[in-house]
Order: sequence, then structure tokens, then C-alpha cells
Amino acid sequence: MEDLNMAETAEKLWYVLHTYSGYENKVRDNLESRAQSMGMSDYIFRVVVPEEETQQVKDGKAKTVIENDFPGYVLVEMIMTDQAWYIVRNTPNVTGFVGSHGGGSKPTPLLPDEVDLILHRLGEDKKAKADFELEVGESVRITDGAFSDMVGKVTEVDNEKQKLKVNVTMFGRETSAELEFNQVEKIQ
Repeated sequence: MEDLNMAETAEKLWYVLHTYSGYENKVRDNLESRAQSMGMSDYIFRVVVPEEETQQVKDGKAKTVIENDFPGYVLVEMIMTDQAWYIVRNTPNVTGFVGSHGGGSKPTPLLPDEVDLILHRLGEDKKAKADFELEVGESVRITDGAFSDMVGKVTEVDNEKQKLKVNVTMFGRETSAELEFNQVEKIQ
């Protein structure tokens, strides 16, 4: 039960896993599945294989190819507890954490600037998807961006893209703002 208390004080950080080359996507799928089936979704959040789509021409035909930016490596966002470390470390085809000195020592997380750079290149935001549902008509407080600290009503919700439109009142007029879920908080 000690791990449960640790989750409340520990923060989510990004770590790099070393895998057998060519097994990165299999590791991602296995790790996501294991986190779900072993009840570790509150500790293991996102698993990312840094890939990039490129266009290649072969025999006069254009072809889209997905290339791994860092063969043999997978990024995982997690809260480092003994149990989470054990589950990740013992996922098939994972050979270890980068920045770990062996003997069960905990690895060194990536620096925030490194994470931002990698996720930006991949077109992802560093914040995980929102863990709440929003509906049209609900009130939200905007926490980030030009409309920060304003309260508005939700007029459109796109759960798939994690985006919404919110009407806020500025200078006596209603203005529509398009925001991402991680830029708002639900008002209870």
C-alpha cells in the first residue's frame, strides 16, 4: 500500500526504455496492455515510439514510410514507484531503462526541455489527454492561453481531438475561443 501514497506526492516524468531494435511498437502495445490489466493506469500513462512519416520514391512511385527516429528506444510517461518500475522493466523485449545504473536502481528521467523538444517534433503536446468528460453547456475555467483565468460555457466538444469551443464574455460581448482540453478545468 506504500506505492499508493507515493502516487499522490510523486510527479509524472518521462523515462527512456531501451528495447530490442525493431520491437518498439510491440513494447508500446505490451506496456499499454500491461498497465491496463495490472491496474497501473494511475502510474503508467503514455508510451511513445518516436516515429516520423517520410515520402520515398522507389521505382518511380511515391511511398509513405514510417521511420523510427530512435531505433531501440521507447519513451514512457510514468510515476516511478517500485511496482511501476517492475512492470515496465519486465515487459517483454525491454532490456532496461536508460540512465539506470543496474542493480534495481531507479533511472534518471528526461529533462522537461528534452521532452518538449521530442514531443513537439512528433506533433504531440507534453500534457496527457484530459481525464474528464466535457459536455455542451458546461462551465469551464480557462487555465492556459490568451483567455487564461476566464470562465466560459462550452459550445462544442470534439472528444477525439481533445478540443472544444468555449464562449467567454469580453468587453460586454460574447467571444468564441477554440481550446484544447488541457487548457481548461471543469467547474464543479
